[in-house]
Amino acid sequence: MNQPNDPLRPDGKVNPIDTDYQVGQDNIVVNLGPFGLDIHNRVFAISGLTVIVFVILTLVFQTQVEPLFESARGWLTTNLDWFFLSAANIFVIICIGIVLSPLGNVRLGGTEATPDYGYLGWFSMLFAAGMGIGLMFYGVSEPISHFASSLGGVTESEGLRTDWSPLTGAADNPEEARRLAMAATIYHWALHPWAIYAIMALGLALFSFNKGLPLTIRSVFYSVLGERVWGWPGHVIDILAVFATLFGLATSLGLGASQAASGLHFLFGLPLGTTTQVILVIFITAIALISVVAGLDKGVKRLSEFNMITAAALLLFVIIVGATTTILSGFFNNLVSYITYLPALSSPVGREDINFSSGWTAFYWAWWISWSPFVGMFIARVSRGRTVREFIISVLIIPSLACVLWMTVFGGTAITQLVDDGYQKVVDAELPLQLFYMLDALPLASITSFIAIVLVIVFFVTSSDSGSLVIDVIAAGGKVEAPTPQRVFWCTFEGLVAISLILGGGLVALQAMAVSTGLPFTLVLLVATFSILKGLADEPRLK
Repeated sequence: MNQPNDPLRPDGKVNPIDTDYQVGQDNIVVNLGPFGLDIHNRVFAISGLTVIVFVILTLVFQTQVEPLFESARGWLTTNLDWFFLSAANIFVIICIGIVLSPLGNVRLGGTEATPDYGYLGWFSMLFAAGMGIGLMFYGVSEPISHFASSLGGVTESEGLRTDWSPLTGAADNPEEARRLAMAATIYHWALHPWAIYAIMALGLALFSFNKGLPLTIRSVFYSVLGERVWGWPGHVIDILAVFATLFGLATSLGLGASQAASGLHFLFGLPLGTTTQVILVIFITAIALISVVAGLDKGVKRLSEFNMITAAALLLFVIIVGATTTILSGFFNNLVSYITYLPALSSPVGREDINFSSGWTAFYWAWWISWSPFVGMFIARVSRGRTVREFIISVLIIPSLACVLWMTVFGGTAITQLVDDGYQKVVDAELPLQLFYMLDALPLASITSFIAIVLVIVFFVTSSDSGSLVIDVIAAGGKVEAPTPQRVFWCTFEGLVAISLILGGGLVALQAMAVSTGLPFTLVLLVATFSILKGLADEPRLK
């Protein structure tokens, strides 16, 4: 439980959990000169050894594992797409239900707690959580891909659909194809994914700030498991959280390396291929290690601030030099399209657009869920003092609107270039190159493309550094200030996992592992939802 001098000590009335568990009581502490380890004896050992074995086997059997990854991804997304879609819908419904119910009156940190950050700073950090390599990689490629497939309409072979268009497409209707493309894109980046993050973050904040438990994933399950949460059931939960976070990050890092390599090829003619991507992962992981050693405030904080300013500048540049009126009006039109198509896009049954629902949506939901421990812990740590209602509304709305704006600006510009100017290069290019071809049609293309590469690299570094911190907290039994060598270990192996997946099948392997680790953690998150509702029910509420 929180100690009397703990800055996270509740203010006002709460209903704390009475437990004798002490943070780090199951840890192994080893001191080797100036270095040391403070690790959970089971969580770290099992997750760390499993990751090491995975990396070695994947690197040794590169040729053999590629078809294995492809089969795993195909089977999971095709046969369990209904499960991922249903789970994401449940998270959205639960969030809306909490907002509309008296449970929304619970204040995180106690009835008299005050927010640690003002609205501007808090909203900025929520916005920062929504920015990442994914937005850089998919900001152009997803809208333009959905537009092209929708415009092509439905195609069949032997009675089965072979196209990738969402729903029934919009054959030979550019305006309807634009609306459908942007609605499908926003569906993947707005309410559903942020509801996933909100549930995880709410659980961590509630059981840490109000219940007095360690800021780790197993604590969220105390309402269901009781004291057993400190035993093997809790160990399994934390191990799954480590795997989900590690492979979710590795997927993002692999995408980032692919796009950075494509950008360098586009600008400087560097050769494409896995060799360039592997060199990039090694180089960027080395930078992340420097950031890890420098510490959170001197490392990732400064890089994050730089990234936010640079990303905002690039966004503003595209708005100004692009089709400004179309972009600004498109923001509101896209929101309307999203609301219109949302019921059909989120339906888990009776889907005929199997390529879209399994290849796009099921992968996305698994990927977002695998990121939930990472982003959820970040959101929880900056949201103390907010009411649950205020918390959920803000976590759902602010980052969602930021993602809608980003997709509208970058994806909408690419679609406008194709429809109005007949500019085909974007739609014809490989996914990692589409951003650079979109920028190439605008002024100062070389400068903006270079800035985009820098953004991808810095996103890579901040994700790796922050992710290492979160994984280390979980693997250290909830200790926030664990020795730096442990974060060095996790940062190094994030890079090695990304490299092994790149060599073992590229994008297919990355997606396969995101889905494979996202599946069991989806079950974990569903149980966590029930535990959170039980925890909220017995908390004092504001009148």
